[in-house]
Amino acid sequence: MPPIQFLVERRESGKTVADVLRQRFQLTWSQAKRLVERGHVRVAGQLTRAPEQRVKTGNRMWISAGAIEKTPADGEAKPVKSKKKAEPPAKKPTSAKAPDKKPRVPVNVVPLEIVYSDDAIVVVNKPAGLTTSRSAEEKAEFGKGRKYLPTTLAELLPAALGSPNRPVFAVHRLDRDTTGLLVFARTRAAAGHLTSQFRKRSVDRRYLAVTRGVPPDGRIESRLIDDRGDGRRGSGSGEDGERAVTHVRVVERLGKFAIVECKLDTGRTHQVRIHLGEAGAPLCGERVYDRPLNGAPVADESGAARPLLHAFNLGIEHPDGNEFMGWEADPPPDFAAVVARLRSEAGKTAE
Repeated sequence: MPPIQFLVERRESGKTVADVLRQRFQLTWSQAKRLVERGHVRVAGQLTRAPEQRVKTGNRMWISAGAIEKTPADGEAKPVKSKKKAEPPAKKPTSAKAPDKKPRVPVNVVPLEIVYSDDAIVVVNKPAGLTTSRSAEEKAEFGKGRKYLPTTLAELLPAALGSPNRPVFAVHRLDRDTTGLLVFARTRAAAGHLTSQFRKRSVDRRYLAVTRGVPPDGRIESRLIDDRGDGRRGSGSGEDGERAVTHVRVVERLGKFAIVECKLDTGRTHQVRIHLGEAGAPLCGERVYDRPLNGAPVADESGAARPLLHAFNLGIEHPDGNEFMGWEADPPPDFAAVVARLRSEAGKTAE
């Protein structure tokens, strides 16, 4: 049985994850809450354990295969028996062979921008809406059923490189809605070399973010835990969790907003999003790390449709010869459009 996937409708926008599940699948509140807390639900590509997380129109929701039985929700159209006499089904021609049923083949609807490639590595400017690679948990959980999951960047790259039977190896990742530079290895030896660089923190990685609020310049260090108390990742106390270090520099103030450069010493899951949110300046378009513990979300008047985070700079030692190589990539059009509008509005306010 494949996982259940659906898009949030306009009538469901603003509701909690648990409420949407309860109404769509005729669950009790406790059943819906337990489904989310046990890690069976993703919203817009991100795993959530927060039943109270709000959704918006167009968000894709995903439920683990076999977690619930798909049944019509209250108010949904159900089959109605026709009053007309049923006609016998048409006979199939005996001479024609029925076509073989084939699994759905994912289609790459987003053109890939390959920045650099050779026999050892490939650097790509990742678009929004595309997962970097399949997680180990998904591989273990779905097995052959993975073909029904959304296609990943790692799965699309071999064909784009003209070598469909030669896989690439992910050595770091960007969130589904984060854009920017990623390096993949094309051999296992190169993968080992690059992985060692990331572990030694010798890779130069810099991000541009658009924030609501202006964070202070400086170094942010904390230990990130999976649940800070409300189902979200965040900074914990004591020595539990993973050490995370982000260097923040405000590039430009745009009234109530700012363009911020973030340099990573570590590469923890959602690190930049968490650190900026906890600094009181969550990303424009952020819907998860945009509030204090058990508090209300910070107002977002940016109009951003996704978290505006872009990996604009990447520098590594090439696995063959150890030559240092670096690349830069401009933010995508939707990122630039929000910046232009916020810059214009800030200019009008200053007049």
